[in-house]
Amino acid sequence: MLFVLDVGNTNTVLGVFALAAHVHPNADSDDTPRYERLVANWRVATRQGSTVDEYGVLFRNLFSMASLEASGIRGIVISSVVPPLDPVLRQVCERYFNSKPLLIEPGVKTGMPVHYDNPAEVGADRIVNAVAAFEKYGGPCVIVDFGTATTFDCVSAKGEYMGGVICPGIGISADALFQRTARLPRVEIRKPSRVIGTNTVGSLQSGLYYGYLGLVDGILELLLDELGKDTKVVATGGLGPMIGTGSKYIKQVDDFLTLEGLRIIWERNVTAGAGLAPKAAQKPSSPLSKAASRTSPAKSNGGEDRAPSNPRSTR
Repeated sequence: MLFVLDVGNTNTVLGVFALAAHVHPNADSDDTPRYERLVANWRVATRQGSTVDEYGVLFRNLFSMASLEASGIRGIVISSVVPPLDPVLRQVCERYFNSKPLLIEPGVKTGMPVHYDNPAEVGADRIVNAVAAFEKYGGPCVIVDFGTATTFDCVSAKGEYMGGVICPGIGISADALFQRTARLPRVEIRKPSRVIGTNTVGSLQSGLYYGYLGLVDGILELLLDELGKDTKVVATGGLGPMIGTGSKYIKQVDDFLTLEGLRIIWERNVTAGAGLAPKAAQKPSSPLSKAASRTSPAKSNGGEDRAPSNPRSTR
């Protein structure tokens, strides 16, 4: 099985992929295993203060609840926009799963050129989403990820990461309204039954939902003018289903887009025939260094078709 983790500022989404039910035609016997069936997934709060053992117990308990064995994990891949947690999660993987994780960071082969002024500024999750969307839906495409921040990421028809837009998430907007006003309460973010609110809570919910929907569709309209009307628009993230279903331009809501992207990138960084992440006890060179040695050196612009670092997290 393949264990994938998407670590955001607010939530961490985890998933476990099992081997494909059927062997792909024309596949060689020594090909990399294809872990294509998502058999379990969870969403938990991201806690920077948690220890290695606390995270280890949490993950093992989640596995137990899903009747999965930690010993069955053959690979781990992590996308994180919370750098202080990276060493913690590395130790969790080595101590509780006896496996060295593949972190999406410089040197990891993504298969997607990054046309950003400074590729190192792009969050790992944004690249992962772009890789998955192009693989699944083709290009050009726009991925709208509703996280702590809402990001709009653009991919060309050739599969190049072009850049995008970052704006405050709807949760941040709701929190700011509550914190900066004396009499307005904190409300649940949801789609109201009507636009005109007849009480304070209803008015706040209407403003948050329809105001944010207008922001999303306004930005998408401008992006589609630049990319072309045949551009596919995919939504993901915690609030993707709620906002995406009300948008004029979002035609596809993919809850597990980031998890799929992690799986795809993991496959691209594992040698044919090996198929497994190296075991911690064997102490070989890391999967990242192996991937780097198998591919051409990073280009002078920061490494096209490789994952950039994310010193400033956006989710």
